[in-house]
This record gives sequence, C-alpha cells and structure tokens, in this order.
Amino acid sequence: MEDVTDAGIYARESSYLDRYVQLGAASGRVLSVSFPDLPDEEAQEDHPVLEQIFDYLEGLEEVHFDELQVALTVPTDQRAVLKQVRGIPYGEQVSVDALARMTPELDPDDEDDLILVRTALDGNPTPILIPDHRVRDGPSAAPPAVEQKLRSLEGL
Repeated sequence: MEDVTDAGIYARESSYLDRYVQLGAASGRVLSVSFPDLPDEEAQEDHPVLEQIFDYLEGLEEVHFDELQVALTVPTDQRAVLKQVRGIPYGEQVSVDALARMTPELDPDDEDDLILVRTALDGNPTPILIPDHRVRDGPSAAPPAVEQKLRSLEGL
C-alpha cells in the first residue's frame, strides 16, 4: 500500500481543474481532498498522493487509488457505500440505484436507502480517491465544475 506518512496539508494548482487540489494526510492515511480557489497558507506542494492525482488529471488511465489508505471518518452505513464507490472502475459509471444494490444490506427500492447513498456521496471526504463522479445521478462532494471535468476526463 502507498505510504502517506507525511502528516500535513498539501496543495498544488491544477490548470485542468482551474483551481487547487488540496489534501490532508495524517497517520499514514489521506483524510481529505478538496478543490479550493486558494490553498491553505500552510500547504506544501510535494506529496506522493498529489503526484498520483496529477498523473490521473493528465489522463493516465493506469493511475489507480485503490492502494491508498483513506481515513473514512463517516458513519458506518455511509462508509459501506463509499467503499463500494472505490470499486467502480475508471471510465465506468453506475446509478444511485445500482450503487444501493452493490452495497450490502441496502435495498434500491427503499427510499431511505437511496437517501443514505446520496448522503454518503455528498459527504465524501476524498473525491477523486473515492470517485463519486462515477455515480451518474448522484451528488458529488466535488464542486460541480470539478465533477464535470472529472467525468469528461474519463469519457462519462
């Protein structure tokens, strides 16, 4: 698994996204990914996860984030949904209903379960690493313009 032991905040400007990509890391895990207009004042530029993200943004399909340790500090039921999202392959998309079917103990015919899926997507702490942009009819934790660019990058 990728070593992300350097604790701190890291950011780099992406010309493709027209904003910064910022991540927080601690205890060998990625805590957050965000897309601010300006980075945190304390942010540093060099981190191996940022390198992977920028390789991905350059269109390198072979970049996978499944080996990264992501700290999912969300409720257990939402964590189960986000773990399924991590398994959606590059260039493929699913619906909210399909994601509910993929997630153990959820029923795609139960409106409360569909709300749970949408809530988990909206609260995703690490968009890109947990590719919520691959759920075509669900919300993304990334800003709409970023979500659209990620979808375009993958041909979705």
